[in-house]
Amino acid sequence: MTGKLLKKIVLGALLPSFAACSELSFREARLPAVPESAQIIIVGEVHDNPRHHLTQSTYIRALQPTAVAFEMLTAEQAEIANSMSDRGDALRDAINWQDSGWPSWDMYQPVFEATGNASIYGMALPRDFVRRAVSENASSVFTGDSNAFRLNSPLPESQQAAREAQQKAVHCNMLPSELLGGMVEAQRLRDASFALTALTALEQTGGPVVVITGTGHARKDWGMPAAIAAASPDTVVVSIGQLEKTPAITAVSDVTIYDHRLLADPVPREDPCQGMMR
Repeated sequence: MTGKLLKKIVLGALLPSFAACSELSFREARLPAVPESAQIIIVGEVHDNPRHHLTQSTYIRALQPTAVAFEMLTAEQAEIANSMSDRGDALRDAINWQDSGWPSWDMYQPVFEATGNASIYGMALPRDFVRRAVSENASSVFTGDSNAFRLNSPLPESQQAAREAQQKAVHCNMLPSELLGGMVEAQRLRDASFALTALTALEQTGGPVVVITGTGHARKDWGMPAAIAAASPDTVVVSIGQLEKTPAITAVSDVTIYDHRLLADPVPREDPCQGMMR
């Protein structure tokens, strides 16, 4: 029995399965098991929550994936990471993390150090691609097969409305209504592009592939899992959504948006909407 297989069996034996408990707290210090058949495991995060990154590092160490794909890295930064054996402070400096706009390296360092010998893939898109998706549409910018990822098809009306409402809320109700559709197109572009990178990593390395991204992209109904299912329906995807314990989140009983939903205590942060109103 290989060490990799043994670790997966131990993880499954010690940690409760999704069927037994679909929602767990970090206070229990236990995580849902991932089935042996999983090929792409998407572990979402609230970007500035350190607990989420510790959980991501735990999954990577347990699963020993052949590849780890990061929303936070460009393809060029991933190439630098793959050329280095040190994935600590030396990597931070080499990829110029301090100017990346992402939260403190101290939060992400455990995730990078857990990657070991896994190949690293960067999923970040050029900003001009995202801007063009807003002003044009996702399919006109996407570098893959738009038909395969269903970017040429309009969203169901109910989903379009829900996604526009979400974009309005996360932008503090300050976006002009005419921009909301474009913001949804930008998210469609990101989800399809991230899915394409994950599928490429799976094809090139054999898998499993762990994806590190925001929890919104881990949604099964319209995030990366949906994009992967459209382009490669036989690929086995597991979605782990990490959220924070807020009244709005804990009041929601439907946990089917993710295969597993994990709740952590929220971290203190300034209300971003207050900052926009100053």
